[in-house]
Amino acid sequence: MVYLGQLNKAISIEEDGKSFFENALKKAQACSLVYKDDLVVGEDSGLQVPYLGNRPGVLSKRYAGKKPTDLNNNLRILKELEGLKKKDRKANFRCVIALVKNGKLIKKFEATLVGIINDRILGKNGFGYDPVFYLPQYKKTVAQFSLAEKNKISHRAKVFLKLKKFLASYLKNK
Repeated sequence: MVYLGQLNKAISIEEDGKSFFENALKKAQACSLVYKDDLVVGEDSGLQVPYLGNRPGVLSKRYAGKKPTDLNNNLRILKELEGLKKKDRKANFRCVIALVKNGKLIKKFEATLVGIINDRILGKNGFGYDPVFYLPQYKKTVAQFSLAEKNKISHRAKVFLKLKKFLASYLKNK
């Protein structure tokens, strides 16, 4: 697998879609037009908080402005949910993948990790909203997991496992 940053051709893609799927598809299609006849995966993911109308959504990375830090984004979420009960702090990490060949969608995959937004920042691991994303069943935030633990339960782990299973069958039948 080759990642966008490893490609020997510069491909600039503006993530301006209204959904994770639109952004994932846009990335995959742009790369597949350069790398013809190859399978290409585009991915987009972020945090959704139903109480906030599923924001930050596709703006997750830049929720607190044009070039915010993870801390800025986390502080904005905490401020917006300040004083709310747990039932109103429900959230999910969502990841969507578009598998494309020659600009055409082959299959869409998606997965979520359901939790709540904690009332404070906890943990030093991970990135993004991990320090405020609390998983009640584990009694800790995602930032309190080791990378190995996180990679077993995360929304990205789930969606890439779906992709892996599909590709095993898809490539076998080609």
